[in-house]
Amino acid sequence: MSKKILFIVSNSKVIGKKNRATGVFLDEVAHPYVEFDAAGYHIDFASITGEEPGLDNLEAKEEPLNAKFLQDGGWEKMKNNRKLAEVDASIYDAIFVPGGLAPMVDMPENPLLKKVIAEAYERNAVVGAVCHGPVSLLNVKLSDGTFLLKDKNVTSFTNEEENNYAKDDVPFLLESALTAQGAKFHGAIPWSSHSIADGNLVTGQNPASARETAQKIIAILEV
Repeated sequence: MSKKILFIVSNSKVIGKKNRATGVFLDEVAHPYVEFDAAGYHIDFASITGEEPGLDNLEAKEEPLNAKFLQDGGWEKMKNNRKLAEVDASIYDAIFVPGGLAPMVDMPENPLLKKVIAEAYERNAVVGAVCHGPVSLLNVKLSDGTFLLKDKNVTSFTNEEENNYAKDDVPFLLESALTAQGAKFHGAIPWSSHSIADGNLVTGQNPASARETAQKIIAILEV
């Protein structure tokens, strides 16, 4: 049977005091979607509210993988996502959270999201996230009361990258927050492709890392 992947995407469309327009970063959802689809996986989308998400970086809509996502049904699935509370997340082999600034708004503390991620991780499903998507891992507590992030090797959008991108718009620096909950953070050259697998937890640094992050998830699922 084909593997099942659940994308959990943000519904936020503005961030910060100046209401900067945001959404799910196109490359970070499109590149993994195309990789999972090519692997023959069944892909579904959920979000916290079930509403249509925003898309950021539409300037790159002609890039081949982005265009494939937009034109071959991926965007249609994402628009018609289901409310997370109505999804049986236990049937999925992997959960994937793409970034964009949007998750920094609605994903740091949402209790249901934290529960879904903790349960997925503890049943040995793959938990993946890229760029700002690893904010979904913050405040996730396992059944023994420890933070999921404790002693895990992870990456995300780095403080250095944020300083030159959206420091004045985000509520906190993601690298610093992940580290504060015990993560062993590994950053690479800004905007380069970089991802880390630590057991069944897979994280990617930035938009350039989205495809590589998906490939590492596939490698784990195919063992």
